[in-house]
Amino acid sequence: MANKGKFANLNLYLILLAIVAGFILGHYYPRTALKFGFLGDIFLNALFMMVVPLVVASMVTGIAKLGHLRKLGSLGGRTITYYMITTGISVIIGIILVNIVQPGTGVPRAQDYHPQTAYTIKARPLAGGSVLALTGDNKFNATDYTSRFRIHLLDQEIKGIIDPSGYTTAKEVTVSVWLDSKGKNVEPDTIGAGVEIKLKEKKFSFLDVIVGLVPKNLFKAMANNNILPLIVFSLIFGGILTTLGPRGKTVIELFEGLNEAFLKFIRLLMYIAPLGILGLVAARLGKAELASAGGFATEVARMSKYFITVIIGLTIHAFLILIPAVYFVARRNMWRYLSNISPALLTAFSTASSSATLPMTIECVEEKNKISNRTAGFVLPLGATINMDGTALYEAVAAIFIAQVYGIPLDFSAQVIIFLTATLAAIGAAGIPEAGLVTMVIVLNAVGLPTEGIAMILAIDWFLDRCRTTVNVLGDSVGAAIIDKWEERGASASNNN
Repeated sequence: MANKGKFANLNLYLILLAIVAGFILGHYYPRTALKFGFLGDIFLNALFMMVVPLVVASMVTGIAKLGHLRKLGSLGGRTITYYMITTGISVIIGIILVNIVQPGTGVPRAQDYHPQTAYTIKARPLAGGSVLALTGDNKFNATDYTSRFRIHLLDQEIKGIIDPSGYTTAKEVTVSVWLDSKGKNVEPDTIGAGVEIKLKEKKFSFLDVIVGLVPKNLFKAMANNNILPLIVFSLIFGGILTTLGPRGKTVIELFEGLNEAFLKFIRLLMYIAPLGILGLVAARLGKAELASAGGFATEVARMSKYFITVIIGLTIHAFLILIPAVYFVARRNMWRYLSNISPALLTAFSTASSSATLPMTIECVEEKNKISNRTAGFVLPLGATINMDGTALYEAVAAIFIAQVYGIPLDFSAQVIIFLTATLAAIGAAGIPEAGLVTMVIVLNAVGLPTEGIAMILAIDWFLDRCRTTVNVLGDSVGAAIIDKWEERGASASNNN
């Protein structure tokens, strides 16, 4: 445990050093910084690779730890109810707050907007489509875009579907087809000025959400990173395994072994995290500097608003929901209770790991706050696995922030999907540092947002990770008090009968 703590501290220092180095490199040597981008790409690809296996294994393992579903009894039922309610409330707080503050609105990506840039369009008679070439614009880089992006000709009110397989240079975009405002095929003028690149909007409906929970092919859903149906399947599958007796136990042990292996894989990724974050921060700021003269200042201003939004959301959830619940629901002195668990909260902040904090949390809750061993022994280990209030709130805010930066409007249905996905993904978040980055991919993919948007928030994520982990542990500790009170009331009612 001591060695793990030393590594966590050393890794934190290296990540902080990488962030500082990334800032310096991106700000003062932007062109050199872009060459380090491949380090970030490798790191993100490794995280993305772990999403599907980690979610399935952790979900199945987490549900299996509850024991036989028929034998859960009041303790298990009340614990799950509490965790789902508080996690749902935290996500709602985050969604409401980010829609009010709009931290990503008004600061669009400079590399996507070129209102004065001249362009020419040439047909490709043999290959089909056409090639749009921008002249005299150092901000534009065609390799930044995939087929999910649409290029808008501002002077003609025409948009083109990008075909990234046909790039000839970094200043040329291959367009498969041009469409007018009504969606009809058109032939644009071959010379003009003013270009903007936007992501294709994805439409959602409640029916799509419900139908999408049951895919035709589970492996195809995995390949497409369609995580929501995988979460539902894993929850049901894990529950079924608990009813199969010895045979089910064998399968559960397999998933427990897989889960431990995947978690160790992510811990190994933390060894290269400083290099990956260096590459992501340097390349991100390098692009910002090359995009405009005030790129660095714009980046800082943009992220400060996002940072404040997340902190306010976590503060509201902690001080207006969780802590008052100790008094109003658990009927305890909330400030004394908070003071008694402060060592666990400080440990959570320093380690950014609810799992590493678990021994301290149990000691504070049982020894200092006199919660029964039966309640604490069940509620806290389970909470360290599936209760992630702070993580869920952060993911909802981050996803909508990224949508705002990319200029993608999210209707009510899309935000419902974010609510469902962030709530369920938080159950599958591992209690280790930066695990939220893995589950963030789930939320972004669910509503068709670009996963590369994660690079925007990495520079300050190390600090927010500690803040949301502290709220996670606070939620577990408060839950132990509330559920212990519910159990006392239930036992008293049974005795009276």
